[in-house]
Amino acid sequence: MIKDLKVNKKLFFTTILLASSLLAKNIEFEEMEKNPQRVNPNQPNQILSFGNSIKSSVSSIVNISAKRSVNPNIDTLPLQMFDDPFFKKFFGEEFSNQFKQNRVQRSLGSGVIVTKDGYIVTNNHVIENAEEINVTIGDDPTEYSAKLIGKDSDSDLAVVKIDINKPLVPIKLGDSSSLLVGDVTFAIGNPFGVGNTVTMGIISALNKNRVGINRYENYIQTDASINPGNSGGALVDSRGALIGINTAILSKSGGNDGIGFAIPVEMVKDVVGKLVSDGKVIRGYLGVVIVDLDKDSQQVYKRKEGAIILDISNDTPAAKYGLKRGDLVYSINGKETKDRNSLQNAIASFKPNEKVTLQIERDKKDIVVEIVLADRSIISGVQPDSDHTILNGLKVSPINAEIIKKYRLPLESMGILITDVEPKSKAERSGFLAGDIIIQIEDVEIKNYSNIETALKRYNNQHKRVYINRYGQTLMFIITYKG
Repeated sequence: MIKDLKVNKKLFFTTILLASSLLAKNIEFEEMEKNPQRVNPNQPNQILSFGNSIKSSVSSIVNISAKRSVNPNIDTLPLQMFDDPFFKKFFGEEFSNQFKQNRVQRSLGSGVIVTKDGYIVTNNHVIENAEEINVTIGDDPTEYSAKLIGKDSDSDLAVVKIDINKPLVPIKLGDSSSLLVGDVTFAIGNPFGVGNTVTMGIISALNKNRVGINRYENYIQTDASINPGNSGGALVDSRGALIGINTAILSKSGGNDGIGFAIPVEMVKDVVGKLVSDGKVIRGYLGVVIVDLDKDSQQVYKRKEGAIILDISNDTPAAKYGLKRGDLVYSINGKETKDRNSLQNAIASFKPNEKVTLQIERDKKDIVVEIVLADRSIISGVQPDSDHTILNGLKVSPINAEIIKKYRLPLESMGILITDVEPKSKAERSGFLAGDIIIQIEDVEIKNYSNIETALKRYNNQHKRVYINRYGQTLMFIITYKG
């Protein structure tokens, strides 16, 4: 009996092992070649170096210094604090007056020479609100005064130009559309104002969006060190070809944490070309609210990629040419649109009045729609900009249901929306930003244009307090207006 039990146990475990063996045979693994050849870079007569590859690119990098006046009236601390007797008791009258005087702020950044005759691309945030822009090249201390050619806050790109009597070394442009994760990269710029510096890394990710930096995002992510002052500098491949403009880091400490972002060179070429030719970027406008195709919505569509139209604004190309809620846009001019971000960037790459062809899935049927795009800067219900440019450089629009939907404002929003701020204007220097909502001027609440006209006439030729709502926070600016 005991012997039989032992035999049965043995058979049982043998059966388990056999079954396991049979199951294991059904699993096939893909394996790399065994015993790969190892290359020793430390040969007595060899040094592994990219110096010659990137030498020319380093010569194309410039240092940019921007000088701007800072009006303390726009600081977050209330001015009344400096007039408070308690404050003056501890800090004195002289300190209070000194603080309230205009101060000069200087910022440092980098730029990339793109033409022999002196056109330089950099980040918009490097030169924004600058009253004076100076450029130095390499280790040469000579400063060249730079002229602002154009800027685009939505992509965070700007173009400046210097006049110089010798030909410059423009960087050679690469192809950001063919990049692969793992490609070796070099970030070249002027971190902390110490002069041109090169750091090495790899491409960590591609097509990064929803980072929350700009309106149009399609970043190259790299772990090459990007530090303050690197903004506007070059991200190049191992050949030295420009693949992106360094623009931001993701950091909890303020230093490099291995996550940096660069604007891909394909977007750079498009934006720079428009800035040089027109001085600004005018983007095509479709007039839709779109979302990504996700796992749930994939059940009702044939395709697994694309952008779904959720809503259509009135009096827009989308409404005029028959787009419908629920349409899945999967291609534009024969190029795939994988998600909301790619469609948004694609539309923005076209100019107003350009005709585009959208490939759409509607009720699981494929249709083609040809649409002539409109001007994104022209908002329904707003008269020409010249008629509604106020406060020395602010372009505004009344807030209505259309504007709330278009700019995704809170439903309870009231006031006048700032849609644009003229470059080099008093309004820009004061600190106003597109997207701000004017809610009050002095003691006049702003609900429509007539309220603005009333406030301006009543307080003409005076310093005026202008209250705005910015992302739910109320700020006060001081501006002098002359009618």
